[in-house]
Amino acid sequence: MHPMLNIATAAARDAGNIILRNIDKLDRIKIEVKAQNDFVTQVDRKAEEVIIEALQKAYPDHGILAEESGVFNEDSDYKWIIDPLDGTTNFLHGFPQYAVSIGLQLKGRMEVAVVFDPIKNELFTASRGDGAQLNGKRIRVTDHKGIKGSLLGTGFPFKYPQHLDTYLETFKAVHPQAAGIRRAGSAALDLAYVAAGRLDGFWEIGLSPWDMAAGVLLVREAGGIITDFSGEGNYLETGNVVAGANKVYPALYEAIKPHLTDNLK
Repeated sequence: MHPMLNIATAAARDAGNIILRNIDKLDRIKIEVKAQNDFVTQVDRKAEEVIIEALQKAYPDHGILAEESGVFNEDSDYKWIIDPLDGTTNFLHGFPQYAVSIGLQLKGRMEVAVVFDPIKNELFTASRGDGAQLNGKRIRVTDHKGIKGSLLGTGFPFKYPQHLDTYLETFKAVHPQAAGIRRAGSAALDLAYVAAGRLDGFWEIGLSPWDMAAGVLLVREAGGIITDFSGEGNYLETGNVVAGANKVYPALYEAIKPHLTDNLK
């Protein structure tokens, strides 16, 4: 295993243990509102502290972009992108779909990815050029053709209600063709599921870099395609993403493209 992947995996498991220890304490967890429909708890913060401490101990000169703590060592060529609890709203409601997400960039290119689901004890990992794995076993995207009969994942733009009409148009364009569309509430896991062949494709508006950094590499290393809404690779900057298996992505992208507007962030 890539040595940096080893460190990230251990940190993700430690953060996952913190999450698990608090599952039966949901009624006592202090909740802060960061923005509309955007919450943070002391569990998020503690899990993030554990991850940052592990990464800084191993690589003190590396940069960090963390959801709750912000930016450290911004000028470093290495940047760890961290979401300690992707799916906080799910966690707070006892809905068992959330994960720890850790990705590493080197000069802007994703190198290492870890998405850990502590509830299911599922560890999705990837390092650039070495493929993607789930609990140590190689995973690949599906070989489904097109979006007819496909199972797709998505996310509502709950933080950006101004984009809801645009999103609904994309949904209506895809819905008649797909066998099903799932909105489970954790983009990190949605992308990991595309990589593992559980979903054929995924799209969402208005994500943050920490929501998808690790998932991006998982999809690519599992043989899938992932772009922003311009068909380019600027998803971490725009927050907009379309992903899928090789024969699903083109059809998904073409279906939603006519409904996208220039006002998306």
